[in-house]
Amino acid sequence: MRLFSDMIASGGNTVTTTLSPGICLVYGPSASLSDRGFVSFSGGNFVNLRSRLLSRIKAMEGSRALSMNGTDTNGHAGNSSENQDLLSGIGNSTNIVWHECSVGKVERQKLLKQKGCVIWITGLSASGKSSVACALSQSLYRRGKLSYVLDGDNVRHGLNRDLSFKMEDRAENIRRVGEVAKLFADAGVICIASLISPYRRDRDACRALLPDGDFIEVFMDVPIQVCEARDPKGLYKLARAGKIKGFTGIDDPYEPPLNCEFILKLWMLKLEGRISCGGYLCIF
Repeated sequence: MRLFSDMIASGGNTVTTTLSPGICLVYGPSASLSDRGFVSFSGGNFVNLRSRLLSRIKAMEGSRALSMNGTDTNGHAGNSSENQDLLSGIGNSTNIVWHECSVGKVERQKLLKQKGCVIWITGLSASGKSSVACALSQSLYRRGKLSYVLDGDNVRHGLNRDLSFKMEDRAENIRRVGEVAKLFADAGVICIASLISPYRRDRDACRALLPDGDFIEVFMDVPIQVCEARDPKGLYKLARAGKIKGFTGIDDPYEPPLNCEFILKLWMLKLEGRISCGGYLCIF
Protein backbone atom coordinates (compact mmCIF):
# COMPACT_ATOMS: atom_id res chain seq x y z
CA MET A 1 0.00 0.00 0.00
CA ARG A 2 1.13 3.54 -0.64
CA LEU A 3 0.91 4.39 3.07
CA PHE A 4 3.58 1.88 4.02
CA SER A 5 5.86 2.91 1.16
CA ASP A 6 5.48 6.55 2.25
CA MET A 7 6.44 5.66 5.82
CA ILE A 8 9.53 3.77 4.66
CA ALA A 9 10.57 6.67 2.44
CA SER A 10 10.13 9.11 5.34
CA GLY A 11 12.39 7.09 7.62
CA GLY A 12 9.51 6.12 9.90
CA ASN A 13 8.29 9.65 10.51
CA THR A 14 4.66 10.72 10.56
CA VAL A 15 3.15 10.77 7.09
CA THR A 16 -0.07 12.04 5.62
CA THR A 17 -1.36 10.06 2.66
CA THR A 18 -4.28 11.21 0.54
CA LEU A 19 -6.71 8.37 -0.09
CA SER A 20 -9.29 10.34 -2.06
CA PRO A 21 -10.24 13.99 -2.51
CA GLY A 22 -10.95 15.37 0.96
CA ILE A 23 -9.76 12.26 2.83
CA CYS A 24 -6.26 11.53 4.07
CA LEU A 25 -4.66 9.08 6.48
CA VAL A 26 -2.25 10.24 9.19
CA TYR A 27 0.03 7.67 10.80
CA GLY A 28 3.50 7.33 12.25
CA PRO A 29 5.37 6.92 15.53
CA SER A 30 5.50 10.68 16.13
CA ALA A 31 1.79 11.16 15.53
CA SER A 32 -0.36 11.44 18.63
CA LEU A 33 -3.12 8.92 19.19
CA SER A 34 -5.68 11.61 18.52
CA ASP A 35 -4.02 12.44 15.21
CA ARG A 36 -3.79 8.89 13.88
CA GLY A 37 -6.59 7.74 11.64
CA PHE A 38 -8.83 9.12 8.94
CA VAL A 39 -9.01 12.89 8.66
CA SER A 40 -11.45 14.88 6.55
CA PHE A 41 -10.58 18.42 5.57
CA SER A 42 -13.83 19.22 3.83
CA GLY A 43 -14.68 22.90 3.88
CA GLY A 44 -11.27 23.82 5.31
CA ASN A 45 -12.03 22.23 8.70
CA PHE A 46 -10.18 19.10 9.83
CA VAL A 47 -12.46 16.47 11.33
CA ASN A 48 -11.08 13.29 12.92
CA LEU A 49 -13.11 10.41 11.54
CA ARG A 50 -11.58 7.88 13.92
CA SER A 51 -14.36 8.38 16.46
CA ARG A 52 -16.94 8.01 13.73
CA LEU A 53 -15.34 4.77 12.61
CA LEU A 54 -15.39 3.42 16.16
CA SER A 55 -19.05 4.41 16.44
CA ARG A 56 -19.75 2.47 13.27
CA ILE A 57 -18.00 -0.63 14.60
CA LYS A 58 -19.92 -0.38 17.87
CA ALA A 59 -23.18 -0.02 15.99
CA MET A 60 -22.39 -3.16 14.00
CA GLU A 61 -22.55 -5.12 17.24
CA GLY A 62 -26.25 -4.28 17.46
CA SER A 63 -29.07 -5.27 15.19
CA ARG A 64 -28.16 -2.69 12.57
CA ALA A 65 -24.83 -1.06 11.67
CA LEU A 66 -24.60 2.56 10.58
CA SER A 67 -21.95 4.04 8.34
CA MET A 68 -20.39 7.49 8.66
CA ASN A 69 -23.09 9.15 6.60
CA GLY A 70 -26.00 7.54 8.44
CA THR A 71 -26.70 4.81 5.89
CA ASP A 72 -26.64 1.12 6.69
CA THR A 73 -23.60 -1.08 6.06
CA ASN A 74 -24.79 -1.86 2.56
CA GLY A 75 -24.86 1.84 1.70
CA HIS A 76 -28.66 2.13 1.68
CA ALA A 77 -30.46 4.89 3.54
CA GLY A 78 -33.71 4.13 5.35
CA ASN A 79 -36.08 1.41 4.21
CA SER A 80 -37.19 2.71 0.82
CA SER A 81 -38.34 0.16 -1.73
CA GLU A 82 -35.66 1.39 -4.12
CA ASN A 83 -32.90 0.47 -1.69
CA GLN A 84 -34.55 -2.80 -0.77
CA ASP A 85 -34.53 -3.79 -4.42
CA LEU A 86 -30.72 -3.75 -4.28
CA LEU A 87 -30.66 -6.37 -1.54
CA SER A 88 -30.82 -10.08 -2.24
CA GLY A 89 -31.37 -13.30 -0.37
CA ILE A 90 -29.44 -16.54 -0.91
CA GLY A 91 -30.57 -19.57 1.07
CA ASN A 92 -30.90 -18.46 4.67
CA SER A 93 -28.83 -15.31 4.09
CA THR A 94 -30.93 -12.20 3.60
CA ASN A 95 -30.27 -8.49 2.96
CA ILE A 96 -26.94 -9.09 1.26
CA VAL A 97 -25.32 -7.41 -1.73
CA TRP A 98 -22.51 -8.74 -3.93
CA HIS A 99 -19.52 -6.38 -3.74
CA GLU A 100 -17.40 -6.12 -6.87
CA CYS A 101 -13.65 -5.49 -6.70
CA SER A 102 -11.60 -3.68 -9.34
CA VAL A 103 -9.14 -6.61 -9.36
CA GLY A 104 -11.02 -9.49 -10.93
CA LYS A 105 -10.42 -12.94 -12.32
CA VAL A 106 -8.92 -11.64 -15.56
CA GLU A 107 -6.36 -9.54 -13.68
CA ARG A 108 -5.43 -12.42 -11.38
CA GLN A 109 -5.00 -14.77 -14.31
CA LYS A 110 -2.70 -12.28 -16.01
CA LEU A 111 -0.66 -12.05 -12.83
CA LEU A 112 -0.31 -15.84 -12.56
CA LYS A 113 0.03 -16.34 -16.34
CA GLN A 114 -2.52 -19.15 -16.28
CA LYS A 115 -6.25 -19.78 -16.45
CA GLY A 116 -8.11 -20.75 -13.30
CA CYS A 117 -10.32 -23.83 -13.58
CA VAL A 118 -11.61 -26.84 -11.65
CA ILE A 119 -10.50 -30.37 -12.48
CA TRP A 120 -12.99 -32.64 -10.72
CA ILE A 121 -11.77 -36.23 -10.31
CA THR A 122 -14.53 -38.69 -9.38
CA GLY A 123 -14.60 -42.44 -8.91
CA LEU A 124 -14.87 -45.26 -6.42
CA SER A 125 -12.78 -45.44 -3.30
CA ALA A 126 -9.30 -46.82 -4.11
CA SER A 127 -9.69 -46.04 -7.82
CA GLY A 128 -6.59 -43.83 -7.75
CA LYS A 129 -8.18 -40.37 -7.52
CA SER A 130 -5.75 -38.94 -4.97
CA SER A 131 -2.74 -40.43 -6.77
CA VAL A 132 -3.80 -38.87 -10.05
CA ALA A 133 -4.57 -35.53 -8.37
CA CYS A 134 -1.16 -35.32 -6.70
CA ALA A 135 0.68 -36.48 -9.82
CA LEU A 136 -1.14 -33.86 -11.89
CA SER A 137 -0.38 -31.15 -9.33
CA GLN A 138 3.30 -32.12 -9.36
CA SER A 139 3.37 -32.06 -13.17
CA LEU A 140 1.79 -28.60 -13.20
CA TYR A 141 4.27 -27.40 -10.57
CA ARG A 142 7.19 -28.46 -12.75
CA ARG A 143 5.67 -26.41 -15.55
CA GLY A 144 5.41 -23.33 -13.35
CA LYS A 145 1.64 -23.55 -12.86
CA LEU A 146 -0.06 -22.96 -9.52
CA SER A 147 -2.56 -25.60 -8.43
CA TYR A 148 -4.22 -26.78 -5.25
CA VAL A 149 -5.65 -30.20 -4.43
CA LEU A 150 -8.92 -30.50 -2.51
CA ASP A 151 -8.83 -34.09 -1.35
CA GLY A 152 -12.03 -35.67 -0.09
CA ASP A 153 -10.52 -37.02 3.14
CA ASN A 154 -8.47 -33.89 3.77
CA VAL A 155 -11.42 -31.48 3.69
CA ARG A 156 -13.22 -33.70 6.21
CA HIS A 157 -10.38 -33.04 8.64
CA GLY A 158 -11.40 -29.39 8.85
CA LEU A 159 -14.01 -27.62 6.74
CA ASN A 160 -16.38 -30.60 6.58
CA ARG A 161 -15.57 -32.38 9.83
CA ASP A 162 -19.15 -31.80 11.00
CA LEU A 163 -20.57 -33.93 8.17
CA SER A 164 -21.30 -37.66 8.17
CA PHE A 165 -21.60 -40.00 5.20
CA LYS A 166 -25.39 -39.92 5.08
CA MET A 167 -26.86 -38.94 1.72
CA GLU A 168 -27.80 -35.41 2.80
CA ASP A 169 -24.40 -34.82 4.38
CA ARG A 170 -22.62 -36.15 1.33
CA ALA A 171 -24.55 -33.67 -0.77
CA GLU A 172 -23.53 -30.82 1.56
CA ASN A 173 -19.93 -32.05 1.50
CA ILE A 174 -19.83 -31.79 -2.29
CA ARG A 175 -21.63 -28.43 -2.28
CA ARG A 176 -19.05 -26.91 0.07
CA VAL A 177 -16.11 -28.30 -1.88
CA GLY A 178 -17.69 -27.04 -5.10
CA GLU A 179 -17.98 -23.53 -3.69
CA VAL A 180 -14.38 -23.57 -2.45
CA ALA A 181 -13.18 -24.89 -5.79
CA LYS A 182 -15.05 -22.07 -7.50
CA LEU A 183 -13.18 -19.54 -5.35
CA PHE A 184 -9.85 -21.10 -6.26
CA ALA A 185 -10.71 -20.94 -9.96
CA ASP A 186 -11.81 -17.33 -9.57
CA ALA A 187 -8.44 -16.62 -7.94
CA GLY A 188 -6.73 -17.93 -11.08
CA VAL A 189 -5.62 -21.19 -9.46
CA ILE A 190 -6.00 -24.62 -11.07
CA CYS A 191 -8.08 -26.43 -8.46
CA ILE A 192 -7.96 -30.23 -8.48
CA ALA A 193 -10.86 -31.71 -6.52
CA SER A 194 -10.47 -35.39 -5.73
CA LEU A 195 -13.62 -36.90 -4.25
CA ILE A 196 -15.79 -39.98 -4.68
CA SER A 197 -18.75 -37.61 -5.23
CA PRO A 198 -21.06 -40.54 -6.02
CA TYR A 199 -24.20 -38.67 -7.02
CA ARG A 200 -24.51 -37.20 -10.48
CA ARG A 201 -26.78 -34.35 -9.46
CA ASP A 202 -24.23 -33.06 -6.93
CA ARG A 203 -21.41 -33.06 -9.48
CA ASP A 204 -23.64 -31.35 -12.03
CA ALA A 205 -24.50 -28.68 -9.46
CA CYS A 206 -20.78 -27.98 -9.00
CA ARG A 207 -20.34 -27.74 -12.75
CA ALA A 208 -23.16 -25.20 -12.91
CA LEU A 209 -21.23 -22.92 -10.54
CA LEU A 210 -18.56 -22.23 -13.15
CA PRO A 211 -18.55 -20.80 -16.68
CA ASP A 212 -18.54 -23.23 -19.59
CA GLY A 213 -15.13 -24.79 -20.06
CA ASP A 214 -13.91 -24.08 -16.53
CA PHE A 215 -15.15 -27.37 -15.04
CA ILE A 216 -13.29 -30.46 -16.24
CA GLU A 217 -14.76 -33.72 -15.00
CA VAL A 218 -12.45 -36.75 -14.91
CA PHE A 219 -13.98 -40.18 -14.32
CA MET A 220 -11.76 -42.88 -12.86
CA ASP A 221 -13.34 -45.84 -14.65
CA VAL A 222 -11.87 -48.60 -12.50
CA PRO A 223 -13.92 -51.75 -11.81
CA ILE A 224 -14.95 -52.26 -8.20
CA GLN A 225 -13.13 -55.62 -8.22
CA VAL A 226 -9.86 -53.79 -8.81
CA CYS A 227 -10.63 -51.16 -6.17
CA GLU A 228 -11.57 -53.80 -3.63
CA ALA A 229 -8.42 -55.78 -4.39
CA ARG A 230 -6.31 -52.68 -3.77
CA ASP A 231 -8.23 -51.47 -0.68
CA PRO A 232 -5.28 -49.47 0.77
CA LYS A 233 -7.36 -48.18 3.72
CA GLY A 234 -9.10 -51.48 4.43
CA LEU A 235 -12.49 -49.85 3.95
CA TYR A 236 -13.95 -52.44 1.58
CA LYS A 237 -13.10 -55.17 4.06
CA LEU A 238 -14.91 -53.27 6.81
CA ALA A 239 -17.89 -52.61 4.54
CA ARG A 240 -18.15 -56.28 3.59
CA ALA A 241 -18.09 -57.15 7.28
CA GLY A 242 -20.97 -54.76 7.89
CA LYS A 243 -18.87 -52.44 10.04
CA ILE A 244 -19.31 -49.51 7.60
CA LYS A 245 -22.82 -48.72 6.39
CA GLY A 246 -23.65 -46.82 3.20
CA PHE A 247 -20.28 -47.51 1.57
CA THR A 248 -20.17 -46.48 -2.08
CA GLY A 249 -20.11 -49.48 -4.39
CA ILE A 250 -21.18 -51.93 -1.68
CA ASP A 251 -24.50 -50.80 -0.21
CA ASP A 252 -24.68 -47.30 -1.66
CA PRO A 253 -24.73 -46.51 -5.40
CA TYR A 254 -22.14 -44.75 -7.53
CA GLU A 255 -23.54 -42.88 -10.54
CA PRO A 256 -20.95 -42.66 -13.32
CA PRO A 257 -20.76 -39.39 -15.29
CA LEU A 258 -22.70 -39.27 -18.54
CA ASN A 259 -20.81 -36.48 -20.30
CA CYS A 260 -17.47 -36.04 -18.59
CA GLU A 261 -14.46 -34.50 -20.32
CA PHE A 262 -12.07 -37.40 -19.59
CA ILE A 263 -12.44 -41.09 -18.80
CA LEU A 264 -9.36 -42.77 -17.35
CA LYS A 265 -9.31 -46.53 -17.83
CA LEU A 266 -6.33 -47.62 -15.78
CA TRP A 267 -4.54 -50.88 -16.25
CA MET A 268 -3.15 -52.84 -13.37
CA LEU A 269 0.55 -53.26 -12.73
CA LYS A 270 1.72 -55.84 -10.23
CA LEU A 271 4.66 -54.34 -8.42
CA GLU A 272 6.24 -56.17 -5.49
CA GLY A 273 3.08 -58.17 -5.02
CA ARG A 274 0.87 -55.09 -4.84
CA ILE A 275 -1.70 -53.84 -7.33
CA SER A 276 -1.20 -50.24 -8.36
CA CYS A 277 -2.53 -48.05 -11.12
CA GLY A 278 -0.53 -46.42 -13.85
CA GLY A 279 -0.75 -44.93 -17.32
CA TYR A 280 -2.70 -41.84 -16.39
CA LEU A 281 -0.04 -39.19 -16.90
CA CYS A 282 -0.24 -39.55 -20.67
CA ILE A 283 -3.81 -38.21 -20.51
CA PHE A 284 -2.55 -34.87 -19.24
